[in-house]
Amino acid sequence: MCGIAGIVGSERIDPAAARRMLDAQRHRGPDDLGLEVTPFSALGLARLSIIGLENGRQPIVSEDGRYHLVCNGEIYNYPELRRRLETEGCRFATDSDCETILHLYRRKGPECLDDLRGMFAFSIWDTVDRTLFAARDRMGQKPFYYHAEGGRLLFASEIKALLAADPGLAELDLAGLDQYLGLRLIAPPRSMFRGIRKLPPGHSLTFGQDGLVVRRYWEPVYEPKHDRPEDDLLDELEEVLTEACRSHLLSDVPVGAFLSGGLDSSLIVALLGGRVGDRRLPTFTLGLPHETYDESPAARVVADRYDTEHHERTVTPSLVQTLPTVIQQLDEPSDPLCVPTYHLAALAHEHVKVVLGGDGGDEAFGGYDRYYANEYASLYARIPRVVRRGVIGPILGRVPDGRWYKSRAHQLKWLHRASFLEGGERYADSLTYFHFNRERRHRLFTSEAIATLGGQAAEGVLAAPYESARATHPIDRMLAADVAVRLPDHPVMLTDRMTMAHGLEARSPYMDSRLVDFAARLPVDLKVRGRGLRHLQRRLARRHLPAEIVDRPKQGFSSALPYMLRDEYRLLYKLFLSESRLAGEGILRQSSIDGFRAAHASGREDHGQRLWLLLNAEMWYRMFICGESRSDLDDRIAGAAGAGGAAGATPLVPQAGVVRRSAGPRRSTPSGTA
Repeated sequence: MCGIAGIVGSERIDPAAARRMLDAQRHRGPDDLGLEVTPFSALGLARLSIIGLENGRQPIVSEDGRYHLVCNGEIYNYPELRRRLETEGCRFATDSDCETILHLYRRKGPECLDDLRGMFAFSIWDTVDRTLFAARDRMGQKPFYYHAEGGRLLFASEIKALLAADPGLAELDLAGLDQYLGLRLIAPPRSMFRGIRKLPPGHSLTFGQDGLVVRRYWEPVYEPKHDRPEDDLLDELEEVLTEACRSHLLSDVPVGAFLSGGLDSSLIVALLGGRVGDRRLPTFTLGLPHETYDESPAARVVADRYDTEHHERTVTPSLVQTLPTVIQQLDEPSDPLCVPTYHLAALAHEHVKVVLGGDGGDEAFGGYDRYYANEYASLYARIPRVVRRGVIGPILGRVPDGRWYKSRAHQLKWLHRASFLEGGERYADSLTYFHFNRERRHRLFTSEAIATLGGQAAEGVLAAPYESARATHPIDRMLAADVAVRLPDHPVMLTDRMTMAHGLEARSPYMDSRLVDFAARLPVDLKVRGRGLRHLQRRLARRHLPAEIVDRPKQGFSSALPYMLRDEYRLLYKLFLSESRLAGEGILRQSSIDGFRAAHASGREDHGQRLWLLLNAEMWYRMFICGESRSDLDDRIAGAAGAGGAAGATPLVPQAGVVRRSAGPRRSTPSGTA
């Protein structure tokens, strides 16, 4: 809901630096700015007003003046927490849900986190002990970046705020680049900047005279399994998910929902309209003039069934002006998922301030084909290694990749490579297949960069949570690794930045802590059964959605953008990869970049996903490390496109507007009554 920022330390604070931090992330909170300065702290918040519109300003200061709080997020169980605290003698100064955190902390200290149900990143400054306590929610829905040096700590919701306070932090973290090229994400505690760290999901931070301490306070537990009959678990799932949907409507402003036509968002809308009874819910869909990838017809089926106030916008996909914008918003290299999310958020922002989405459904219920594919790799591994390596491998090496990232050739090559590995190493390595695996990264990085990395490998950030998961079955271990790393640092991070770029708050009932705890302990065969994914969730969906929605295969165009927009990509590759700054400064090999481009252009190999990563890393490096502005990149792209560099090179352009509106004004759900 907001952008938080702060500077604390043992020396006097510069308030101007704190104000620059807030200004840098004003898009997260366009409604208000609050800044509280003491001799050794400056805490501020750019506010997007959702709850307590009239008197919910932050920072919130305790009655005795000792504790100062800033919080980005929503506490969904704050009505019951507030009632309990008031019976214990607490006096509330605001109507903000976040004030409950302050009172809980005064009573329980760090254990207050056990009581909180919501999405949040907050900090509390103790003016007496000169200690900062901060925490991030269990699933990492809200971001928390920090820089600690000497006796000073800076923190903020976005990296750009830290750079505004200290431009000297704009230094590349080589290990972060290695992770991005290998896994398409940067896992905590790293970022793309050497001196900037992320607080991991489910962790707290304490900073004071004894230094910096980070500790985990939560992780998913997958054992023991629920041992009730499947039909009973299905009924319980419906109740838990319905209650999560209801709690996520908590707001003093209008709430809507993304509706892609996929299973996750469709089920959320169905439960809101059917079980919760939220009639005329505003729903938002992005359509495409590409029949293969257009999900808007399916979304319209759900909207019609539940009589939503449906808004649909058709766009022509293009990147030549969108890409620099989304990279600037992310502070990190981009992902194809950003493009539709950015424009869908722009549409929703025209009508609501809060929107519900489907992030987390795949990780809760087993929605990716890699979950069963790793089981197949174990079966394939029964073929003697000498046969796989000496006979099958050379044959597969002669098979063309094809022009689609899920081609049969890709699937067979993925399976073959995975069969030589086991456990967490297999899972982590298998996720690098479409990106730069170890061998390809070794070809790509210069020898100097490899020496600097010193044996660090991107795969370790996924292998470690797989091996340490509180789970037995390999599928549960994969889910645990995804919850720890991939979910918060890929789709959730992208959704947060793309929605907050428009002053829009995104929430996801699938990441509700009660639902996550319940789903983790579901038997594995209620998630993945053979090649069937989301078994129990699909059974629930059949109660509320037509078969044409429940049985639809995964679609969407984000991962297909490198293939759909070949002309634009050729333009961007030529502009930014033919003379790479990353290569010019001795980090990557220009000859290797040229080799990947040539092999892809010839059709010998499919490097569409890899070239996307290189392009984004290069553009990010130019903007954030070399100091080129977004307008510099925009002008360069526009000049090349205007000279005939790319046919149809225009940004994502709206083609159509609202499909249906309600007759009357949209109601909001009063706080404390949802």
